[in-house]
Amino acid sequence: MRTLLIVDDERNIRLGLKAIIERGYPERYEMLFAADGEEALGLIQSGQVEIVITDIRMPGMDGLTLIRELALLEQKPVVMILSGHDDFHYAKEAMLYDVREYLLKPIVRDELFASLERVERELERQAALSERLGEVHHYRDELLATQLNYIFLHPDLSENEIAERCAKAGWDALVEALDSSEAGAESGETRGYVIALLQLRGGLSSGKAGQLEALLASRPGGVRFYFKDKDDRLVVICEEIKGPSSLLAFMKEHQVSGQIGVSQRLNGASGVKLAYAEALEALRYGFLQAITAEPVLLHYDRKRARHQENHLPMEDIRRLANMLGTERDKEMKQILAELLDPKKLTSFDIASIEEISKQLNELVFDRVFNQYGEESVEILRIYKKVGCMYNFETIHDYFRSVEDLLLRLNDYVKGLRLVHAEHKEMKKAVSYIHDNYHRDLNMATVSNHVSLNYSYFSQAFKEFTGESFVVYLKRVRIQKAKSLLEETEHKIYEISEQVGFENSKQFNRVFREMEGISAMEYRTKHAVQHRV
Repeated sequence: MRTLLIVDDERNIRLGLKAIIERGYPERYEMLFAADGEEALGLIQSGQVEIVITDIRMPGMDGLTLIRELALLEQKPVVMILSGHDDFHYAKEAMLYDVREYLLKPIVRDELFASLERVERELERQAALSERLGEVHHYRDELLATQLNYIFLHPDLSENEIAERCAKAGWDALVEALDSSEAGAESGETRGYVIALLQLRGGLSSGKAGQLEALLASRPGGVRFYFKDKDDRLVVICEEIKGPSSLLAFMKEHQVSGQIGVSQRLNGASGVKLAYAEALEALRYGFLQAITAEPVLLHYDRKRARHQENHLPMEDIRRLANMLGTERDKEMKQILAELLDPKKLTSFDIASIEEISKQLNELVFDRVFNQYGEESVEILRIYKKVGCMYNFETIHDYFRSVEDLLLRLNDYVKGLRLVHAEHKEMKKAVSYIHDNYHRDLNMATVSNHVSLNYSYFSQAFKEFTGESFVVYLKRVRIQKAKSLLEETEHKIYEISEQVGFENSKQFNRVFREMEGISAMEYRTKHAVQHRV
């Protein structure tokens, strides 16, 4: 349903037009009314009016003055003149302001309907054109966003190639928008631009992000273009002061928590890569700040003191690596707290803080996985997240996860070393059994030999060999007995004694239990097979 405004100082004419239009086009138009130009202008400015039918001669603001005012509006309605024969010279002037239809009083219904049909076709044409233009602008914006993201991901591109890619993607239109801004028009100079990089708490999937994107789409003060980068941040190209300020004000008003990194002012497409890098570095310093509900504006500062790499606490990181698997948990926590102390790190540049994180990964965490293999799913999850400190919103969150991972890995390495020690003792116990099977041997004797608690030894031995101590000893003795039965002429009772059984009766019982036949039957079977 379109909105149609009838402007005439005579009430009967307004009501008559309304009745004719409603009979001819039921439910096509929502109709508004005004008695003079001033009232009409107020209605048009307060809401979307698509068609205006206006008289020329009216008290106060007449129709011609109203038409002149409407010509100044960005969104103009289609205007139809309603006048008497004597007003034709006014009507000719009105035509200079793109008035589409001219109707004479008294109204002829067919002429009115024909005019409304022509106006309808014009509005449909404008809508189609507007849609096509919108599609063109959307395509151009997507193309420019794609090219800019490509530039950000390829640091080796030359300035000439950057400028060429931006020009083909519509950068010139963006520059014109910046130069034609109010501040630029007043100064007569090329304004340049800054990049504001927005990182919202909770990412762009949070509920508040939709409001922010809707604001950016309306191009608020100072904002000229925006898009998303590969890391789910909003990249906003805007005027130096007005743009970031309007973003910050909106975020505060709508309680959107996050940080805005802002570059220095730059000119030309070739500077866009540097502007993005500066905004990103400014944003990274927010990592050292505590989370607040209020949004934070972080400006790039090239004068920030640089912390030399040779001052990095490499020895402390190596000490942590060497302590893994020991009982020095308290000392490890203290070293880590000093390494990642936010107050101390504020004197470092962000590159040095990133280097500390990198060395922790390579010298401590990676070393454990390379040397000992993977552990539980939970440890792997923390390990992967800790791999990049920017997976965390603040250094406090990062520190807590690093400490958690360090202590978990410490317990893991301790456990592995304990298992290794156990295996060493079990191998020693098995070797002792094979050397002394013929003696009066029991589990107490062997556990004492390897200096392990009797109960602990029993469990560890079973885990290592897969059998209990008694079964394993029987199997060793029977295996030795089989060799003697095959290779010697010793009597059964002699072999029984030689492999450690108390008597031949016990020997025969165990032999039958394990081999399914008696010792004598085994010897006879082997002798027959050997002769054959």
